Amino acid sequence: MNVAARGKAPGSPSLWLWLGLAAIVILADQVTKTLIVGWFQLGDARPVTSFFNLVRAHNPGAAFSFLADASGWQRWFFTGLGLVVSGFIVWMIRNHPTEKLFCFSVSMIMGGALGNVVDRLIHGYVVDFLQFRFRVLEPLFTGGYFPSFNIADSAITLGAMCLILDEILRVRRGR
Repeated sequence: MNVAARGKAPGSPSLWLWLGLAAIVILADQVTKTLIVGWFQLGDARPVTSFFNLVRAHNPGAAFSFLADASGWQRWFFTGLGLVVSGFIVWMIRNHPTEKLFCFSVSMIMGGALGNVVDRLIHGYVVDFLQFRFRVLEPLFTGGYFPSFNIADSAITLGAMCLILDEILRVRRGR
């Protein structure tokens, strides 16, 4: 029986470990968003430091509010996309169980994607609450405020960075 059929190679973490990691991301994301929705009104901002605020923002679009002004179809498009990508990620983990950094990367992406899918299904938009301001960003973003984001977005970003690192390391090993 091949590795893909068993879903686990000797010495490799179980698929359940990676699904558990994704579940932890979803749980952390949803708990923090629930706290923000309970404590903040839409548009509220509470300074934490000179460059960091907790806010409550709603994003019906994707990253950087892409398609936020669409007529509503984007809610279902991004929900479906998140579900399809998550299914593909489970398939990839099952087929590459010995590649730990790769599995970590895609698990973080899946957890973040599904965390935002939960928001889209419950609210029709994604709740964002982390806001950073840096003067260097003023030419790009009004007032230097980077677009608000959440734990799910952070997990997706971490997963993407680790995926790039994994590819760089894979190419170097191949030389």
